[in-house]
Amino acid sequence: MSRSQPAGKRLLAINNYFYRRGGAEAVFFDHMAMFAQIGWDVVPFAMQHENNVPSPWSDYFVSEIEYGQRTSPLRKVVQAASVIYSVEAQRNLARLIAQARPSVAHAHNVYHHLSPAIFSTLKDAGIPVVMTAHDLKLACPSYKMLRAGKVCEDCRGGRIYNVLRHRCVKASVPLSGLVLVETMVHRALGLYRDKLDRVVVPSRFYLEKLVEWGWPREKLVYIPNFVDVETYRSDWEEGDYVVFAGRLAPEKGLATLIRAAARANQRLILAGTGPEEEALRELAIQTGANAHFVGHLSGQELHRLIGQSRALVLPSEWYENAPISILEAYALGRPVIGAAIGGIPEMVRDGQTGLLFASGDVEDLARKLSDLTALTTARRAEMGRAGREWIASEFSAAAYRDRTLALYEALGS
Repeated sequence: MSRSQPAGKRLLAINNYFYRRGGAEAVFFDHMAMFAQIGWDVVPFAMQHENNVPSPWSDYFVSEIEYGQRTSPLRKVVQAASVIYSVEAQRNLARLIAQARPSVAHAHNVYHHLSPAIFSTLKDAGIPVVMTAHDLKLACPSYKMLRAGKVCEDCRGGRIYNVLRHRCVKASVPLSGLVLVETMVHRALGLYRDKLDRVVVPSRFYLEKLVEWGWPREKLVYIPNFVDVETYRSDWEEGDYVVFAGRLAPEKGLATLIRAAARANQRLILAGTGPEEEALRELAIQTGANAHFVGHLSGQELHRLIGQSRALVLPSEWYENAPISILEAYALGRPVIGAAIGGIPEMVRDGQTGLLFASGDVEDLARKLSDLTALTTARRAEMGRAGREWIASEFSAAAYRDRTLALYEALGS
């Protein structure tokens, strides 16, 4: 493959997956599209996967690692080594740099697949390296600060042995042990702390949490996530329900939401799939909640569901970062009822763009559901409009672009 160095800038965009798998991938792809649009040459580096979108650079991608698939004992050993330190990723990245040297490298999620070994390769090549912290992996070995459905900070102060002691990774001794070894090696080699020039943090909460866990504040840069409100309709006719959209997982607080909806006699629609679906369906029957499970939705179907709701509800019970679902609800002209945990309170102006409630508190959430329903349709629409106007400036694509460009320029790119 032949690539000539353009007169302008070149961005090396790095992420494990090269398809829209979740929130991190959405930011990754939108970031690439944004910089391509302003004239940068954008080169991706990722893992090979059957769901990847086509790329002329895919020959440089590293071999697939997918957990949970049946494989030979030898292959498991090889994969475990790659999780900790991927020599293949270093080798492929070195070839890519030789072919298309970037002005700056911006990584998103790399652990367990590409591995932070790539940061040594980039640092040795003299390329400025930025990483966006989509979760808390830079502090917590198991990345969520969550154990048995509750917030956990037991590994703070270097006590990372707790990830094995508590079996934090899928309640598995082997997997938790692997993550412990991974964390020990990465910290000993300084693969994150010493090789990254800056860490982009989408929420002020995460920034402060990383500082609490020992990260130097000067390495952290607050750049919030974004949506382009102009690509979203906001002229919906309101329906008679509230909606949750996302993965049906324990940390999402959905049992609390179903109980609260039952107490407040509110119609609830849950869009998504996940490990808790069966238990949540049973809970809805037990509590008499008017809850409807509609499975995974995306695109216009999801937009319509949220756009016609009274509000999006985000009942999280873990340290959420900066949920794009909140921005999308505002862009669709709807208010948000959010749990006061993690970065959510930064994104809900209580009484103006939505309502906040105490995370995990059924009674408080039931009250807020009732309070929202008691408002007039016009008042809820007004809250949605206020949210849309807010994100059109503070969480806009232009604001993200300008902040990111300023960061790159500060690093000499």
